[in-house]
Amino acid sequence: MNAYQEFKIIGSRPIRPDGLDKVTGRARYGADLNMQGQLYGHVVRSPHAHAVIKSIDCSKALAMEGVLAVMTGDDLVKPGNEMLGSGEGAMALKDVVPMVMSQGKVLFHSQAVAAVAATSPELAAEAARAVEVVYQVLPAVTDVNKALDEGAPILHDDRFPDGYPEEPTNLATHISLTVGDPDAAFEKADVVIEQTYSVPMCHQGYIEPHACVARADAAGRVDLWCCTQGHFTVRHYTSAVTGIDLGKIKVTASEIGGGFGGKTTVYLEPLAVILAQKSGRPVKMVMDHGDVFRATGPAPGAETKVKLGATRDGKLVAADVECLMDSGAYNGNPAGIPAFMATACYKLTDARSTGRSVYTNKPKIHAYRAPSIPQVTLGFELAITELAAEVGMDPIEFRLLNAVEEGDANMMGAPYKRIGLRECLEVARNHEHYKSAVADGAGRGVSMGYWINAGLQSSATLNVISDGHVSILTGSPDIGGSRASMGLMAAEVLGIPFEHIHPQVAATDAVGHCDVTGGSRTTLATGQAVIQAAEQCVAEMCRRAAAEWEVEPGVVTWSQGAAHYGDQ
Repeated sequence: MNAYQEFKIIGSRPIRPDGLDKVTGRARYGADLNMQGQLYGHVVRSPHAHAVIKSIDCSKALAMEGVLAVMTGDDLVKPGNEMLGSGEGAMALKDVVPMVMSQGKVLFHSQAVAAVAATSPELAAEAARAVEVVYQVLPAVTDVNKALDEGAPILHDDRFPDGYPEEPTNLATHISLTVGDPDAAFEKADVVIEQTYSVPMCHQGYIEPHACVARADAAGRVDLWCCTQGHFTVRHYTSAVTGIDLGKIKVTASEIGGGFGGKTTVYLEPLAVILAQKSGRPVKMVMDHGDVFRATGPAPGAETKVKLGATRDGKLVAADVECLMDSGAYNGNPAGIPAFMATACYKLTDARSTGRSVYTNKPKIHAYRAPSIPQVTLGFELAITELAAEVGMDPIEFRLLNAVEEGDANMMGAPYKRIGLRECLEVARNHEHYKSAVADGAGRGVSMGYWINAGLQSSATLNVISDGHVSILTGSPDIGGSRASMGLMAAEVLGIPFEHIHPQVAATDAVGHCDVTGGSRTTLATGQAVIQAAEQCVAEMCRRAAAEWEVEPGVVTWSQGAAHYGDQ
């Protein structure tokens, strides 16, 4: 199959495989999963943004009838510098464990410090209130600039950014990229503007809160059901956080009510597993929406300083961008990504771009649709529009004059292949909407941005059933209709009706490894796995038909869901 062939099934609009269950309320989301004899977990959360935990006394909670298990951070592994793979990068275990539960020090309000499991949600909440935690409250800092001031409260006295002296600092990461001589280019520019733009942290706002059910058996095996964008990642992280062997954990993804990047990690899952092990009963945990907003990772806030220089006729000649990112309490923000992507859409021979991420007493940030890029892009694009106005140019015409094309290189030196940026700008410029008058009190904005995509790893298993129907198993949780797209691709290759394809999101022990559903990778990457599986199926069917007909496999063709040779 190739992109230039004429498709028969791809492009059609069949009923989605998950559509009927969702519109009739039969689809099972994370909180809909229940097991016989299950307990209910509840998390004890810190009322302070910065504190040392002096002691935790769970005895009163354990003494309550119906409370079967309690846990603290001591029940999790003590992390070192181990790195865990992730869908859009790698994350240190020491930055994952404390987002599940604190171990000795609290660094943001509502950070988990203990958890209980009881026979009802109400009893679990009551038992959580009975857990006594003694804190030594410390000064907190929530502003990135104040966090870098001399004398600011230090969140981590054992972390030092590369290239800096080993002195206490809240600077998490720092990277600076330079091409050419931007300072000299600014001296020659006819017009120079400087602006600073700020955006706060922003939560993904998914409708469905985090939820899971865990069961542990006497042999140490764990079954885990959860709403997630990547149940293989949940398995990997849960193993790393709890110390349970990876091969003993099976994770099944429920339907998911939104994620946008925010459900590519773990918060409740390791807690439910530990409580299930301790109690000998299944444990269900569901966050309330307040805890989702207070204790899970939002997109970072940012302060972006932009300096641009141009000639009078609109040629962009220099840029200097500094982006200060709010990382939250732990390191989760790769400052290099916004640093090199800030100027990525523009031809610039002289530019400097600096990215810094800073620890503050807030939840560690997490992915949210092109992680960290909208923040710096907003500032840069607003400055570009202001510069266009300063030289008297239409904002799209200014961008067309300076847009990168195939063969141009970004700040990392990598040349672009065919990207179509200019073509997009031309379509927008020529559209009747852009030429129409703007109503009083309204405005029209123009912006463009850059993001990378990674294929990562995906797997698919295709099973042909005796009646000609086909089952497809992948490990990519379906957020945007991927089961339908997988079915369409398989049906196209196999030449059978879409309705004969039955795509499923399989558990971690039923299909090969699949990275998270994120970064807009699933249709491309998992789709390629499905296409290859279908093509292998066709090849095997033709081989078997050739053996049956006693002819060479090369003379057997495939069409309309069947092998053909001559009149057969």
